[in-house]
Amino acid sequence: MKVLIVLENVVMDGVKRAATVLGNALTNDADVTYYSLENVSPYYELKAKLVVAKRPASGHVLNYFGANPYEKYQEQIADLCTFIKQEKFQTVILAAGLTTSFAPFIRRAVPEIKIIAWMHNNFETYMTQYYQFMQKEFVAGLQTADTVVALTKSDLENYRQFNEHTVKIYNPLTLIPDKRADLSSHTIAFTARIAIQHKGIDLLLEAAQYLPKDWKFAIAGKGPDDQMALFNQLIEKYDVADKILYRGALKDQDLQDHYETASIFVSTSRWEGMPLVIGEAMGFGLPIVAMENTGSAEFLGHNKYGLLTKKQDVPDFVAALNRLIISEPLRQTYAQKSLDRIQSFRIETIVSQWREIL
Repeated sequence: MKVLIVLENVVMDGVKRAATVLGNALTNDADVTYYSLENVSPYYELKAKLVVAKRPASGHVLNYFGANPYEKYQEQIADLCTFIKQEKFQTVILAAGLTTSFAPFIRRAVPEIKIIAWMHNNFETYMTQYYQFMQKEFVAGLQTADTVVALTKSDLENYRQFNEHTVKIYNPLTLIPDKRADLSSHTIAFTARIAIQHKGIDLLLEAAQYLPKDWKFAIAGKGPDDQMALFNQLIEKYDVADKILYRGALKDQDLQDHYETASIFVSTSRWEGMPLVIGEAMGFGLPIVAMENTGSAEFLGHNKYGLLTKKQDVPDFVAALNRLIISEPLRQTYAQKSLDRIQSFRIETIVSQWREIL
């Protein structure tokens, strides 16, 4: 089977990370090709061929959230449809909202092709924030797809109103641990792009004020200059420079070390689809404390596999975090819960579910 995975680019981003992990795994079962709308060097290792659009879109766009995508990407849509037809692909996987909006054009160009729309974020965020200016085109793509893949029970129900052939498949574990985390450490890991509002980094830094004297947040990730400037301003505002170990963007062994040397993992995102970093941390046996959103709630099973706190509620988050800080035995208990939960995200499990819809 010839499968094409269409992405805006292959830069550092959760959507691209999940897509490349799955795509690499599918190379054992199918003839996989990655297709990028932009000509940007891939951040992630690819085990399949990468084809860049004949007339690439302008670079430096992490994800397109603007209006009039059919006008903005007219050339790229035409070239994509021609490429699919010429190369006789049988299935195309469209990751996230922009590429999903191209589905009606692909269907007209190649009526027999199987189209899978892969939703990486929660329904409300896509409809009211990211794709609010191209909602009509986004919905048209959802309705055209043969199958829509969602990540959580909440999103399964919401996307199904536009396409009854919606299924829930988790994103695979994206990092295979070398060894277990050191639960005696006084370091709390946080991994995210430096996107202050989305990732709730303002909430994290506010919470840092209340850490015990010898505990620190170790932060892995980077962001654009404006977000980094705000990040530094918030550290100064809350006077928590001594509570922060900023490690920048990490990958490979450095990322492994980041998790292995921590004793707790935290997430403060205001919204998420299915946050890959929680899965990464669970794989190392890290206990999890996360503010509630649809993604974290699905991961933690509403407190079954970790401590889920109220949305954007710093005191509640701090109280839950302190429960783990003061008790290593409790950390050990929740570490085992993480290891139990992560079995549902093993790449073998996820690939078998994708085979069914391919």
